[in-house]
Order: sequence, then C-alpha cells, then structure tokens
Amino acid sequence: LTPQEIQKLFNVLRRMRDDGKAIIIITHKLNEVLEISDRVSVLRKGEYIGTVETKDSTEQSLTEMMVGEKISLDIERPEPHDTVDRLIVNGLDCYNSDGVKVLDDISFTAKSGEILGIAGIAGSGQRELLEAIAGLQKLSGGEIIYHNPKTDKEENLRNKTPIEIKNLGVRLSFVPEDRLGMGLVASLGMTDNMLLKSYKTGKSPFVDRKPAKALSKHLVDKLEIKTPSIETPVRLLSGGNVQKVLIGREIESSPNLLITAYPVRGLDINSSYTIYHLLNEQKKNNVAVLYIGEDLDVLLELCD
Repeated sequence: LTPQEIQKLFNVLRRMRDDGKAIIIITHKLNEVLEISDRVSVLRKGEYIGTVETKDSTEQSLTEMMVGEKISLDIERPEPHDTVDRLIVNGLDCYNSDGVKVLDDISFTAKSGEILGIAGIAGSGQRELLEAIAGLQKLSGGEIIYHNPKTDKEENLRNKTPIEIKNLGVRLSFVPEDRLGMGLVASLGMTDNMLLKSYKTGKSPFVDRKPAKALSKHLVDKLEIKTPSIETPVRLLSGGNVQKVLIGREIESSPNLLITAYPVRGLDINSSYTIYHLLNEQKKNNVAVLYIGEDLDVLLELCD
C-alpha cells in the first residue's frame, strides 16, 4: 500500500475501535505499531516476551524486546568512491502478455560503488524492469548497456537470455521478489540451492557437491542462518533465513552488478539490518547495487 492508503486503512481501524471492536494487527513495521496500537505484545522465536503500553514504548525499546539485545537503528551510508557507469538503461519499453504497456521510456544509470534506489508503489513496473535487465523479460524498445570492467567493452543486454548474458562475462546477481518461486527451489536444501549457480561449471558429468556444501556452511556461520541442517528444505525455514540464503548465494558469486527486489519485505528488524549491512559491503567492494524497496525512509537512508 502507498503511505496514503495505509492512512486510510488506519482511519478505518480507528473507527472500528471507537465502535467497540477488538482489533489485533500483526506487523514488522514498528512505526505502524507505534501509530495505530494501544498495547503491544512481542513474540520472539515462538515465545511470548511481554506486553507494554504503546504510549510508554519507543522503536528502540520494542526492538530490544523483539531481538533480545540492543542493536543500532542507524543505517550506514558510506560515501561512494571511484564510481564508474556500470549499467546504462535507455528508453526501455515493455508490454505484458495482455498487451498493456508496463514500462514506458525508462532511462537511468547505475554506477559501481553506489546503491541506486528505485521507488514506486507495488505493481508500477519494478518486477518487469529487473527481469528485463536479468534476461527474463522481452522488451519492445530501448537498450541495456553493461560496461564490463574486465574488458572495458560495452555490451547491450537487451533481450539476451541469462545464459547469453553470463557468456558475455557479465557478473550479474539477481535477488527476485519471489524468493521461493524464482530465487530458490523450495523443496531443496541449502547445498542444492547453492549448486543452481555453479553446476554448469563442473569438468565431469557428475556434480561436485563439496564446494556447495562448504559455501552453505560458510553462509550459515557468516549470516547466522537458523536451519536444522544445510540439507533441510528451504521452505521449512523462516522468511528471514530464506532471504539470507538467497542473498548470501548471490553475493558469494562476486557480482559487478547486484539487483535486489524488496530484499527485506516481511523480515524482522534484526534480519533487515543484516541485509542493509550486506548491501553496503557490496557497495564498498565497488559493486553497482540496484535496490527496489517500499519503505521510503529506508530508501532515503540507504541509497546514494
């Protein structure tokens, strides 16, 4: 929902409350909790932590109850250095399967060592834009120019398949909006999901699972992924842990261009700040990062 639509919804809820209705609202967004609720009950890992009066609470105090420790609520934004144009998008046009124009003359430049934020209410063409860059969406017009830092050549990625893009030497990582439908295979464990990026690089007809297993263990330790085992189907993990698996895999492939769609949607506040930290690490490594988000406050704090 847009901020205006959220306010309309909250006005409806307030009227229902004034009519004597009891309302329970479940949300990760603490600004919404503080604005709309009278009391707040906090759950952590299935355990009831406590109930507090909203008027006596702050974002910091609720965060500490949710996470179990003090964490900083400041998003780092280091100054970009030595930026160069990595992706130049010119005049993109795209129609969906019903013949409706979903992208109309889109142009922008993404630079290495910067985070470029893309704002807009849901369904404004964000998915089609990212999928077009990643080679998953056909375009009717425009060009997508990738500047390869290794060869210093420019390649037009428009209407190329993901395999063709990879064969051009483009190091692109994509974290799609649909985590378990497009990003990961829900019925497979971490090891097999790591293999999705690398199985074609083997030199034998048999898949070597050792590097994927080692990468899975590395990500579990580095990102504090909570899973019974690296072979547990990822659909059984919480949303935050699923997202850490997906983003961890994409980052570990050492991209020059990282595309992320709503990477913290539905995540708890601790997982969200872990993701922001990972994106800033990529920025410091001179990666060009595209960040699509729905929280304008985060966009303004995180993006260059």
